[in-house]
Amino acid sequence: MQSLKSDFRGKTMKEIYFLFTDTGTYLSKGIHFWTKEKLNHVSIAFDKALTEVYSFGRKNPRNPFSGGFVKEDIRSEFFKQTTCAIYSYRVTEVEYKKIRTKINQFEAMKNDYKYNFIGLFGILLQIEWNRDHAMFCSQFIGTILRDIDSFQFQKPACFLTPADIWNHEGMQFFYQGNLHEYIASLSVEKDDHYLKELSVPRKPSFVLAIPKKVKQFVIR
Repeated sequence: MQSLKSDFRGKTMKEIYFLFTDTGTYLSKGIHFWTKEKLNHVSIAFDKALTEVYSFGRKNPRNPFSGGFVKEDIRSEFFKQTTCAIYSYRVTEVEYKKIRTKINQFEAMKNDYKYNFIGLFGILLQIEWNRDHAMFCSQFIGTILRDIDSFQFQKPACFLTPADIWNHEGMQFFYQGNLHEYIASLSVEKDDHYLKELSVPRKPSFVLAIPKKVKQFVIR
């Protein structure tokens, strides 16, 4: 399902996807209290169907203190009531392969990684707390995108929030709503036109700070 396109320079372009979620956990509520943003978890995926979703979060959904690098099962009960927003971003084929390689490196060492709870306080206090083999979700995203020329941030990865990522220039917003409703829609259409099944607008269940450049998209 991964789409391939060419830009005006003739380079082959591929799309990566960013899933922003609110799972309603105590940690999510605590982060919301500090950031005032509703969606406080970010993951990266490689197709619209979200068959491969990677982030730093709970290794065991039942244990909030067991965290680290995870391949998230977004079709599980843990994500059943999850509110989300999905964005895409275009990269060159070379950049796409770099991101894939970094993900594979993280996956090969997944047992060595932990969740950087202390780093969350670092954002609040603006103190750089970089810990070996420990990250939080947006820090992870900033780290794997560090070598992508078009996706550079004006702050260290340890200070990045999900809002910094969805507000980045070039991000394309195309869905907001319940995550399981989105997944259910995939069984209706399995080609690149399945989003047409979601063409009826409905009032969003929360207010998301969508950047001006994507406000022309229908918010569902």
